[in-house]
Amino acid sequence: MKKLSILTSCIALALSGSALAAESAHTNNTLTYQDLFNIEYAANPVVMPNGKQVVYERRSMDIMTDSLKRNLWTVSLDGKTHLPLLSDTHNHFSPVFSPDGTKMAYLSSKEGKVQIYVRDLASGLTARVTDVAMTPSSLSFSPDGSQLAFSMFTPGKAKPLFSLDFKPKDAKWADNAQYIDQALFQRDGAGMKRPGNMHVYVVPAIGGSPRQITSGKHDYAGSLAWSGDGKQIIVSANTHDDAQFDIFNSDLLAIDVLTAKVTELTAMSGPEHSPTLSPNGKKLAFLGFEDNGKSNQITELYVMNPDGSDIKRLTPKLDRGVGDIKWADNSKGLYFSYDNEGKKHVAYVSLSGKIKTHTDALGGMSLGRPYTSGHFDVTDNGQIVYTQSTGVRPADLAVVSKRGKVTQLTDLNSDVFDHKTLNQPELMEVKSSVDGRRLQAWIVTPPNFDPNKKYPLILEIHGGPHTAYGPEFSTEVQLFAAAGYVVVYGNPRGSTSMGADFANEIDKNYPSEDYNDLMDMVDGVIAKGYVDQDNLFVTGGSGGGTLTAWIIGKTDRFKASVVAKPVINWTSMIGASDIYTFMTRYWFSDLPWNDYQQYWNRSPLSLVGNVKTPTMVLTGELDVRTPMSESEQYYGALQLQGVDSAFVRIQGAYHGIAAKPSNLARKVGNILAWFDKYRTDNKAD
Repeated sequence: MKKLSILTSCIALALSGSALAAESAHTNNTLTYQDLFNIEYAANPVVMPNGKQVVYERRSMDIMTDSLKRNLWTVSLDGKTHLPLLSDTHNHFSPVFSPDGTKMAYLSSKEGKVQIYVRDLASGLTARVTDVAMTPSSLSFSPDGSQLAFSMFTPGKAKPLFSLDFKPKDAKWADNAQYIDQALFQRDGAGMKRPGNMHVYVVPAIGGSPRQITSGKHDYAGSLAWSGDGKQIIVSANTHDDAQFDIFNSDLLAIDVLTAKVTELTAMSGPEHSPTLSPNGKKLAFLGFEDNGKSNQITELYVMNPDGSDIKRLTPKLDRGVGDIKWADNSKGLYFSYDNEGKKHVAYVSLSGKIKTHTDALGGMSLGRPYTSGHFDVTDNGQIVYTQSTGVRPADLAVVSKRGKVTQLTDLNSDVFDHKTLNQPELMEVKSSVDGRRLQAWIVTPPNFDPNKKYPLILEIHGGPHTAYGPEFSTEVQLFAAAGYVVVYGNPRGSTSMGADFANEIDKNYPSEDYNDLMDMVDGVIAKGYVDQDNLFVTGGSGGGTLTAWIIGKTDRFKASVVAKPVINWTSMIGASDIYTFMTRYWFSDLPWNDYQQYWNRSPLSLVGNVKTPTMVLTGELDVRTPMSESEQYYGALQLQGVDSAFVRIQGAYHGIAAKPSNLARKVGNILAWFDKYRTDNKAD
């Protein structure tokens, strides 16, 4: 009996081991939280002076520091040669080349604080150019390559009204009080705004002392363009007295490099930015719009003479926002990106206004959620190198020829994804029940999906609200699918990429019928026959969190919800958020004390008395875009209402929770744990 018992135990142990092995194999075939630390992606491609290679940022996640790591790699335009240029445990990024093609400037943390370095391409020798206390940005070579311009935050001095002057030496007192007299006194991602502003500097390209050429209490930031003779630097700045309230009213200014004299080049009512001089020096291109007061406004592409005269719109009929402009080598037109129906495109426009689109597959860089994204550059002969969107992989580099032939240049994630099952986002179009408008949504099904089975559904809602989702790779969506859920996400009215009219359907009216659009998307998936209507779940972040709270105040059809980093009470947001001067001006028609009712009528808190859906509230502890106080209000209200609820405060996170890979995993893990708690179906294998 004893031998039999031992034998039985051994068999049981073997079977148990087989089961564990099978379970492990099944787990390894789907995306896991640990995979978040193994993902790499390509970003910021820059064509090298020889025209045969591209340098790009190879970005990866550092599991030991819980942060993004950036190194510089090169790849040939035929994809055959892929080599590291600067690749180690430090960060190397933002490469730019001198006009004569002999030098590359870049930023690096290899000696501690981020500094500017210049590399001689022939010899490979590198010189450190700066020794500055703050991080430089927006590097730009002068036309003769002898100088570098850059932007950098320049601290100012706090001017308190009162301070104590009798503190004994070595006494341990509380820190001095912070004296604030700015309307916008904090910034998400940075916290309390320190005294100081972004200013422009020049430094010899061989190294030396940086010289500040802008000054004052305004920010001079963004891309920097040298004039053709190298005597001026053109930059965007809002130098108006009411800049904190008239936030869009930035202009292009030419700064004399020697005297710091400022010459205003543009004076439109909206923001003019991203100046770039044509290779022949005859035209200056920039982005901007005339401010019409709408909550969403279409950014257009302009060209003018370098002195600010003869301004011309190149994209007046596009009805899509333009970004990331680059001159063609012959100065006869520009390449740019734009979003259309959830996809980011790269197009070319001639100086006569004729537009030709070259690819709609730009993307793959928004790892958390499926937002449109992407970087590109252009060779002298018109080939476009871009970060490629496939829907099931983060960005690799690809190149498309002028005739449309696409060649993939990198393959950064085969080691992570080749043995895993991820399903492509599938486009679904439905008509709005409100007005018959065409709506776009995408469905991602679980691995080993069987359309004859019934699956629980997650509705995932984007933020903004003026942003766009598309058929992009998303770790959040794919992890939801790996856990056995069908996921649907889409672009309700208010989203971009569908034109100004569609986006402004929620102008001074958000949330509103975007709720109905989202319900139409859910109903569209249910009509396919594979969704368990008793297991519907909803979540979203930022504007999507606001809409999630709005939805559960309108309907009880969802089994559980997760409201992430929401706006709950529009009135309490005023003065607490880092964008409150923008919100009061563009999202509402008056201030809350003058017209309280419009703020309250659009606040999810007004509907909390209707909520019965079990709800988790989840927000970053440091968030000042949708401050923690909003989530605290909502959680408290849910508790007072007796709603089954929980509160998750993500530590060390601003509004962008996904900035730290571990926090992205915690966000998804908490959402799935909450939904699994209320999910009543038998999980599909």
